[in-house]
Amino acid sequence: MSQTNNPDFQLSEVFNVKGKIALVTGGGSGIGLMCSQALAVNGAKVYIVGRTEEKLQQAKEAHGKDIAGELIPLTADVTTKEGVDKLVKEIESKEGYLDILVNNAGIAEGKITPEGKNAEEIRKNLYENQDPKDWTSVYNTNAVAPFFLSVGFLPLLQKATERQHAWSGTIINISSISGLVRISQGHFGYNASKGATVHLTKLLAAEIQGAGLKIRVNAIAPGVFPSEMTTQESGDNQKSEMPKEKKEGLPAGRPGNDRDMAAAVLFCAACQYLNGQNVVVDGGYLIQTDSTGTKPVPVNYAVREAAPKHYGSSTVASMPPLPNMSPSSTRNEQHPPQHIGIRIDPVALVTQECITLTSAMRKHARWAQSSVSAILGGGASRSSLEVPDPPLVRRGSSRAGTPKIDPIGEKSGIASTTPQADEDTTLASRWGLRGKKGRSVQDNPLLSAFAKLRRDLATCRDIATFDAPALLHPFLQVIRSSSTSATITSLAVMSITKFLNYNLITVQSPRIGPAMHLLSAAITHCRFEASDTAADEVVLLRILRLMELVISRPEGSLLGDESICEMMSTGLSMCCQVRLSEVLRRSAEMAMVTMCQIVFGRLAELPVEQIPAQISGRSRSNTMRSMAQNGDEMKIQPPLQGSVMGNGEVPRHSTDDRPSYELAPAGETQERSAPEKEQPEDDEDQPATPYALPSIRELFRVLIDLLDPHNKQHTNAMRVMALRIIDVALEVAGPFIAEQPILAVMVEDDLCRHLLQLVRLEDMVVLNSSLRVAGTLLTTCRKLLKLQQELFLSYLVACLHPKVDIPQEPGIDPSLYEGVPQAPKLVKPAPSQPSSGRSTPVPVKDRRQLGLEGGSRRPEAREAMVETIGTLVRMPAFMAELFINYDCEVDRQDLCEDMVGLLSRNAFPDAATWSTTNVPPLCLDSLLTFIQSMAERVDETPVEGASDRIKRLQNQRRRKKIIKSGSGKFNDNPKGGVAFLVKGGIIEDPDDPIQIATFLKSTSHVSKRVLGEFITKKNNEELLKAFIAQFNFEGKRIDEALRELLMSFRLPGESALIERIVQVFVDKYMNNAMPEVIADQDAAYVLTYAIIMLNTDLYNPQVKKTQKRMTVEDFSRNLRGCNAGQDFPFDYLQEIYDAIAEDEIILPEEHDNKSAFEHAWKTLLLNTHNSGQLELCDTNTFDAEMFSATWRPIVATLCYVFMSASDDAVYSRIVVGFDQCAQLAARYDVPEAFDRIIYSLSQISSLAAETPPSTALNTEVQAGKKKIMVSELAVRLGRDFRAQLSTVLLFRSLSGHENAVGESWIYIVRILRNLFVNALISMPEQLANRLSDFGPIPLQPPSQVIDKDGKLSESGLFSTFTSYLSSYAADDPPEPSEEEMDNTLSSVDCVAACKVENILANLLNLPIKQLEKLVNALLSEMPDAPSPVVVVKPDVRPAPVTARVNGTRNSKQGPEYDPGSVFLLELATRLTLRDDESIAVTGEAVTNALQSAVRSASSLHPLAASRIVQYLLNLLHHSYTHNFMRAPVVLHAVSSFSDATLDHTATAVVKGLTLAIDEPGPLRNDTTASPDFWSILQRLHQHKTEADNVLKILEKLTEDSTPSKAESSTFRGITPSSYAPALALATSFAIAASLPGSIIEQRRNLAYRRGQKPRPPRQEDAAIVTRALKSITCIYALSSLAPQLITQSALDRGEAWKEYWGAVFRGLAGVEGIAMSACREVRNRGISVLLRILLSDDPVKPEDLNTDDDENDDNNPQDEDSDYEEKKVRGDNEWTAIFSEVLFPLVARLLKPEVHRADQMGMGETRVIMVTVLCKVFLRYFEVLAKIPGRVVRVLVSGQQQQQQQRGRTRKAEEQDEDEADAEAEEEKELVERTEYVLVRAWTGTLELLDRLMNASVGTKEGEALEEAVTEGVKNVLLVLGDAGFLVRPMAAGEQEQDANNNDNNDMNVQLWTETTRRLEVFVPGLLGELFPVPEPVPEPKAVGPEQGTTGEKEDV
Repeated sequence: MSQTNNPDFQLSEVFNVKGKIALVTGGGSGIGLMCSQALAVNGAKVYIVGRTEEKLQQAKEAHGKDIAGELIPLTADVTTKEGVDKLVKEIESKEGYLDILVNNAGIAEGKITPEGKNAEEIRKNLYENQDPKDWTSVYNTNAVAPFFLSVGFLPLLQKATERQHAWSGTIINISSISGLVRISQGHFGYNASKGATVHLTKLLAAEIQGAGLKIRVNAIAPGVFPSEMTTQESGDNQKSEMPKEKKEGLPAGRPGNDRDMAAAVLFCAACQYLNGQNVVVDGGYLIQTDSTGTKPVPVNYAVREAAPKHYGSSTVASMPPLPNMSPSSTRNEQHPPQHIGIRIDPVALVTQECITLTSAMRKHARWAQSSVSAILGGGASRSSLEVPDPPLVRRGSSRAGTPKIDPIGEKSGIASTTPQADEDTTLASRWGLRGKKGRSVQDNPLLSAFAKLRRDLATCRDIATFDAPALLHPFLQVIRSSSTSATITSLAVMSITKFLNYNLITVQSPRIGPAMHLLSAAITHCRFEASDTAADEVVLLRILRLMELVISRPEGSLLGDESICEMMSTGLSMCCQVRLSEVLRRSAEMAMVTMCQIVFGRLAELPVEQIPAQISGRSRSNTMRSMAQNGDEMKIQPPLQGSVMGNGEVPRHSTDDRPSYELAPAGETQERSAPEKEQPEDDEDQPATPYALPSIRELFRVLIDLLDPHNKQHTNAMRVMALRIIDVALEVAGPFIAEQPILAVMVEDDLCRHLLQLVRLEDMVVLNSSLRVAGTLLTTCRKLLKLQQELFLSYLVACLHPKVDIPQEPGIDPSLYEGVPQAPKLVKPAPSQPSSGRSTPVPVKDRRQLGLEGGSRRPEAREAMVETIGTLVRMPAFMAELFINYDCEVDRQDLCEDMVGLLSRNAFPDAATWSTTNVPPLCLDSLLTFIQSMAERVDETPVEGASDRIKRLQNQRRRKKIIKSGSGKFNDNPKGGVAFLVKGGIIEDPDDPIQIATFLKSTSHVSKRVLGEFITKKNNEELLKAFIAQFNFEGKRIDEALRELLMSFRLPGESALIERIVQVFVDKYMNNAMPEVIADQDAAYVLTYAIIMLNTDLYNPQVKKTQKRMTVEDFSRNLRGCNAGQDFPFDYLQEIYDAIAEDEIILPEEHDNKSAFEHAWKTLLLNTHNSGQLELCDTNTFDAEMFSATWRPIVATLCYVFMSASDDAVYSRIVVGFDQCAQLAARYDVPEAFDRIIYSLSQISSLAAETPPSTALNTEVQAGKKKIMVSELAVRLGRDFRAQLSTVLLFRSLSGHENAVGESWIYIVRILRNLFVNALISMPEQLANRLSDFGPIPLQPPSQVIDKDGKLSESGLFSTFTSYLSSYAADDPPEPSEEEMDNTLSSVDCVAACKVENILANLLNLPIKQLEKLVNALLSEMPDAPSPVVVVKPDVRPAPVTARVNGTRNSKQGPEYDPGSVFLLELATRLTLRDDESIAVTGEAVTNALQSAVRSASSLHPLAASRIVQYLLNLLHHSYTHNFMRAPVVLHAVSSFSDATLDHTATAVVKGLTLAIDEPGPLRNDTTASPDFWSILQRLHQHKTEADNVLKILEKLTEDSTPSKAESSTFRGITPSSYAPALALATSFAIAASLPGSIIEQRRNLAYRRGQKPRPPRQEDAAIVTRALKSITCIYALSSLAPQLITQSALDRGEAWKEYWGAVFRGLAGVEGIAMSACREVRNRGISVLLRILLSDDPVKPEDLNTDDDENDDNNPQDEDSDYEEKKVRGDNEWTAIFSEVLFPLVARLLKPEVHRADQMGMGETRVIMVTVLCKVFLRYFEVLAKIPGRVVRVLVSGQQQQQQQRGRTRKAEEQDEDEADAEAEEEKELVERTEYVLVRAWTGTLELLDRLMNASVGTKEGEALEEAVTEGVKNVLLVLGDAGFLVRPMAAGEQEQDANNNDNNDMNVQLWTETTRRLEVFVPGLLGELFPVPEPVPEPKAVGPEQGTTGEKEDV
């Protein structure tokens, strides 16, 4: 009811921090850990911050389990702003707010002493012993850091306030009461900083509140709390311990604990009404301090009061240590004693102890009557200066050793434990009390001793100066007295304990050495009367504590070896005696552990001592026996029954049969208390030698002896106790034990032997303890234990490695865990049954019991063994040491590989079926630890000379592998094995028996049976001799030599073979050993056979037990007279017989169960020296080889566990393991391992499917500017967390390690492709390099596009169902569900976390070999054929063929687009184009792939075809210097495209061609020389988008081909072979504008006629016209190349002229030339260019017709004539062609009506232009034409001549018959010849065309313009011809005949005039007469005779 009515008062509500987010600095230990626990246990998520991650993890492991909240480690440095920023960002990113901030981190400077006698001393203590840096560091951590942390987290703290009701963010500063007290406590800087923290809390609280923020700031000031600062240490759980004794001066009476601090923290965190306060939690410390901060403790003494003074080592006014203070320096001891201060006078304390003890004694019946002096005691002594010597007990004549004590008292006398009658009488006579009769008797010596001590103390002022033996003497007497009761003895022990704890006795005390010796003797020989068991055991328990205290204190180092032995014997006796209670035995064990820690810890200070001669000369196998038999050595022999005191003592029984505990050694009696024994011997005052190696060695020997499993007196409990003590000894002094030879021998032999036998026991306690000791031993002393470690680990591996197949689980590919060994290499099958001989192998089960093989062990035992292996593996260098010491040595097992295989196999979950459920995670942890150790030291620098050592190891491993394989082959076929070994280089010469014998003897892998059979074959006699020659028999008996020989192989069963062996053996033995007792080889032969027969007889299993076996006498008798007629010495035969009888001559594996282990152990010890010490390896030098040998099972295990795990912690560890394996594989260049990791992760991720996933149903979802692609792959990946994790891990492993990939690129390529096609990655910009920017690769259009912003805002089940039904009805895929979208977003985040773009960018930096593999992998994923792009088959489900936006569907046709293949090709191309080296290596493969794709371009999607063409052409541009790339081949492939394909790929083609011709060089030359190049351009010149670029290519080539650049062939753009195609292309551009240009002009003309403004033409049409005009310019530029091309051409001049100039003229004036274009502008521009060309000197050089003879005077006349004729004919042809083939046909075509109709408005203008062209061209060249000689031709007479001839024929016909006239006319027609001149022909043709032009448009404006133009043109020509003298009126007939001999051109002129007159009169009548009027007749001169004679003479001349 109360809980219901008052819920707010429940603790869960008052201190509720559940769900809060907290951060605690310094939260890994001490007070910070207390705060963290308090918050986390109550439900808070606590981030613990510290600098050391290891401590934080330990704290989490120890205290973070099974709690309501959570502990999360964070490493940071809070003393820097960077560290604070890191923390703030971390918390903000993970949580977004912070509820609680605890500023706990703090440090303290070293302690100083502020005291001093004067100012100088105080200054020295305070000034010189401090550094300002210490103050700065302390303040920075304790005051500055809390400030910056607090203000840094203010925003997050305020967010916590705002997001929660009734909660305000809180800051808790951990200050200290040191900041409140007024004393320095030796820490000025620390106390001042804590005071600053207190004030800082108030300042922050005020300022934050003033700023309006609701954040509380408080502080907690702790008092004395345990922490690393106050105790200097912490345990494995990060907790510090502080004894309750640390309570001095505290009202609470104890230090603070976890609950105290938890209450304070929860109060400050949860109380919302607390702000600006400093909560003190100090146990009441401050309430009892005065104004100075010092405790006013009154000084009360037992006798008097005085001012504070030092007593012992404490001060009355001393203060207890405060929390968070750096402790004062202490002595560096193993266990420093606890300092306990006292507050009373030490002298009074001792006196009080005396009174207490004597009071108790008087109450005992034995001492009921005492003298007054015994009671008064404390009177003055006889002499104030006299300090009586304490009565020391005589201990024998020498302290060198201790007598041997029989552990069970058999050799000891039984001493009485009660006073005898005569003893009582004697003692009674000495008592000082009066009896009943009034007579005085003496006091008991025990009481008298106390009285004397009190008297001596009365005058003592300083207990430190008091004689230590005297102080202890009375108490020791009580302890040793058998008359005292347990209570009295206990009081005496307690008193001595006080004296030591209070430091009343210290190392400075007088005669402390003898005092400690006496104390040791007393407590180890304690006697008291037994009463009840509990009281007696209390005494023993207190004695244990006293012994522990004595050894732990500095004074304990003064004890001698004998004292230590006695104390250890006492402690061990208490541990071993069963009659004692369990509590006492456990207490004794704990005390022994502590004491042994101290004792063995002393080894660090002891020098190394060699083994004594009497021990070192003995066999190693008898080490313990040798030491035990050394009588001069001291011994520890703890009594296992009877007395627990002393060294091997037993209890004595008094005459009254009262039980008691005895403490005197055997042989001593109680008479030691007699007066004559009270004074010490003089030698007792000599200081004893501190204990050293002898006692330690003896203690170690006894502990090892307790482990002997064959000693029946030793129980398992005793063995466990000894194991625990040995474990501690090894922990504190293991390395020092190994350094001491005497101890090392015991470790190597007896300790290891006992441990190896104990681990085979089934007792779990013994097994656990043995395994722990074995682990500690190998951790500390493994350097000595090379073979022992091998045997131990081999046994563990044999026991633990399962021999069952790994179960196959559904969903896990078996290939992922290939590599896990099914059996370890070291486990060998039991030897097969021999074919002959009497020996029988040991059964397998018995071999397992002996440890020769592993066997089935209990699950708990297996778990314990696995834990031991885990402990060893956690040693960073352990596995590396296994590798170099075993795996790399031929004769050793592959322990490293076997260990890894063992851990790997047992890490599989099925291992729990034969062990425990803990084994798989334990093995996995060990395996991951092994990986981590290698990863942590991967960056270490290898040792010097590492490379040479690694090569040697590699050679050793190779050799070992060959030897093992060869040995196996040898066991099957010896000859084949030898041949294999020869091939492997192990045996160099197969014919050399010595080499073969050396190998067979040195290896242990060869079967002994096969070896014996092989070497004893008749044809191997030399091999047998060589084999036996390998042995050294010197100094050995013949049986010893024979045993050594027969242990190396099995003796065959055939007598002939045995005889052969014996004969060779005898020869070797006699020559090597040369025994004196054997006369000759025959005697040795007989003796050898006799030994074999003796061995057979003694151990023949077929001989019944009742039958007599051979005795030594029989053996001797059988050999009588066999030693050269004499007998062998009987002693010699006796030794042989005894040796055979004790140990059978047999193979080691064939020993019987009894001696198998012992024999194996002896063999191991013999081999120890040869094997050497274990090489320690604290380096990463050999990690590469080790990882290379062990990675397979590791990776396989990680894969299997990763696939089968379900726990996040396992995932986390596996991820780290994979990452570390990848780092190691990359760093150590193990591509096989890296490939395996990549393969495994790719398979787990399911992204590396060989068949690309279907993208038919991909749906694009748009929301604002964001969009995602919902695909099958993305949904599947987002749904599978394991796949996401493996994907991230894969790319994380790959990042930065791309060059480590070997053959696994194929899987990476598949993943990249699949991610790309599903829009999860894109090609990064960093890969652009040489490849032109193509833009992103388009993806396959989604099946639908969902616009979330465009949809209605309806929601609910009905709308979803409606959407689904509508899509189903429309045969469309349903929209993606919310779950699918969430999964897709998860996939997007996953891939984003992979940072694939960085990896893709890193691919450009791959080494060339890896790059080649990657490119090959990319190309291998291309579909086979016929197309490199896969045509995706439609999915089974109905899939849309294109995207649909919210219900709108578009159809598509043609091949489907596969972006994956395009991605692969582009990536391969980009990688190939990285640099010249990559092109050289991978270019050919990529080129072949691209060319194959291009050849199948018709089956490609246009997008794919376009990009592939561009890849190929880009590759062509950059790789043309290589042989694999040829431009004609590439161009031909492109030229073969269909029109549709070429149209789709036009952009790519043109870009590629532009690159190809961009720079001068071979590529441009070969490209332009290819007809396919011009064919492609020709087909693309009309392309809508690329026509301009095609023209640019032409312009580029034309520009680079101008005469200035064309002088060098290097800069030529147009070659002779490409000249015509280039002109044709230019002409095509110009002609293409005919129709578009005509339309533009017609529309313009029509608009003008209508008076309208013309509309702008279409851009396409205008562009065509523009290109046409530019192309005409190109034609003109190209025409300038014709002369040079003609000159360089190999063709005939005329043919070359036709080739080049003909092409120009055909383009400009051909039938379909530019001049015929319907576009006026193009036509006129073409005609203009034609005119410019014709008016230039290029078509025909005038000098070609130079007939000036002056220039050729020096030439050969014949050459001149021939050259002239050539020029004449050439010029005639060229100029004839200009007129007859260019101008005249052009004008004729322009005159055609259909041409005129094409452009009626502009054709007239063109015709006018042509008039000008005709006239100008004729005028330009008429002079040159006139120089061309005429040629005679037969022509029909025409014109006037024809009329005249006709008239003449008419007249003849009238006169003759008609037939004759016709014949004559025909004859005359055939014979008519005339001279034809080029000039006349050209002119007549011109006139004819001018005539036609004038008459073409008669009666029109056009006709008028033509008439005017023709008239003016003709007139100009006539005038020029007339001025040049070519056109002149003909002379009269007489004048012509007169001038014929003077003018060669008269005929041409006549023809010219005649033709001109005839033609002009037709269309321009009268013009000629106007220009050339008929001259008036000149009167004939009169005839003068002489003048005529003169004239006639001239004509004759």
